[in-house]
Amino acid sequence: MAREVTDFNGIIIYRQDYRERDLLVKMLTDKIGPAMFFVKGAKKRGFRLAADILPFTHGSYIGSLADDGLSFINVASETHQYRNIIADISKNAYATYILSLVDHAFPDGRSIGGWFNQVAAALERIDQGVDEQVIANVIEIQLLTMFGVAPNWDRCVVCGQDQGPLDFSEESGGMLCSRHWYLDPRRLHLDRRTVYFLQRLAHANLQQVRKISIKPVTKRRIQAVLDTIYNDQVGLKLKSKHFIDEMHRWEQKMGNLSTND
Repeated sequence: MAREVTDFNGIIIYRQDYRERDLLVKMLTDKIGPAMFFVKGAKKRGFRLAADILPFTHGSYIGSLADDGLSFINVASETHQYRNIIADISKNAYATYILSLVDHAFPDGRSIGGWFNQVAAALERIDQGVDEQVIANVIEIQLLTMFGVAPNWDRCVVCGQDQGPLDFSEESGGMLCSRHWYLDPRRLHLDRRTVYFLQRLAHANLQQVRKISIKPVTKRRIQAVLDTIYNDQVGLKLKSKHFIDEMHRWEQKMGNLSTND
């Protein structure tokens, strides 16, 4: 087991009780990806790092990192919470889902390259008020490769055509141009606007994004595509995603009741 004391940036994913006074804290780090930290005495009154290990906290830390087993935190500095995410149920739900997706996509104790900055930017944009569903869609579509699914969004997988109407085929693993639609009668029959935004989201750098505006009907279609892929090809069923789906069903039900009134 390799272990070193170093400085690192981290985002708290979740925490759980461990024994009477201690906590296990799952954190996404820029050095070794997801890692579980043992925090001794964390539940004691007046614990010095109490505010630094709350969920949705992003900060700089010094500690002992292990690529196998538990890591430890010694010092925290320049930590801050995403307060708007904490206060808003929808933002909170999508941020939780993003962190859970990332936690499942990467093994603990391994470098994740630029993904730490992309996730940090995702939470920052949600906290700033950018559409949380669209931000989550960016993470969903870009994480597919890490789950062993790599759709070609930009051109026909058969001939390479990137102009004209394209449609997504699960069977073919990407887009088909109109000349090759006959190869998959069960393709998703997407409209051009949905295809356009799927292509944009697949390449979006959230560190550079300041605003995203997508019509509700297109958002629903994008989500339907991603849900289909995650259900059929990834097979990942997260509690955080189930909560989001239930939240939307409830909102739709309330909207229907208001319309009927």
